[in-house]
Amino acid sequence: MASPSTTRREFLLGGSSGLTAAWLGANWPVIARAAQHAHHTAATTPGKFVFLSPTQAADIEALTVQIVPDGKTPGARAANSVYFIDQAMATFFSWRGAEFRAGLAQFQSGFSDAHPQAAVFAMADAQTQAAWLHSVETTPFFGTVRQLTILGMFADPKYGGNAGGEGWKSIGFEDQHVFVPPFGYYDAHYQGFVPYPGSPAAGAKQS
Repeated sequence: MASPSTTRREFLLGGSSGLTAAWLGANWPVIARAAQHAHHTAATTPGKFVFLSPTQAADIEALTVQIVPDGKTPGARAANSVYFIDQAMATFFSWRGAEFRAGLAQFQSGFSDAHPQAAVFAMADAQTQAAWLHSVETTPFFGTVRQLTILGMFADPKYGGNAGGEGWKSIGFEDQHVFVPPFGYYDAHYQGFVPYPGSPAAGAKQS
């Protein structure tokens, strides 16, 4: 969980450190399909899950909202992260399915024992939820949920989620074509380089 002095950008970038470029590259096609399916499921059949039960999904969604809450930009709920996590555990993360279920069961039973007045994590108030997450933030289960929440939120908008690129904006990422400065300046006269129409580099070559 982020401390009050930690920005959303710093927290999200730190939370994704376990997702190596090699792992993302090897798994990106199925990650993209999971994101697209999550978007379609959320839009057409809300509440229908493949891996999670409705009760489990409610707790996971509440957990994702604590990880990336709504603020100046949409949070995990708007990005359909819970549906992405459901699809992830049924597809490219299925090898961790048993571990995930066991971690979720321990998460739920531990919360119930510690908060008998609330019993269910999803029904607790935000302050109680945040305090409980601080106590379990070093567990493998929380780490997995955080990773998948971030993946589900920041996938390319064309795959669903990250509506309007708001997730990217929240971490300062600009979606630009690769042919932008400095490309087209230091090698502007390289004959093998043909900028796409309308790019800054194309304008530079015409001038």
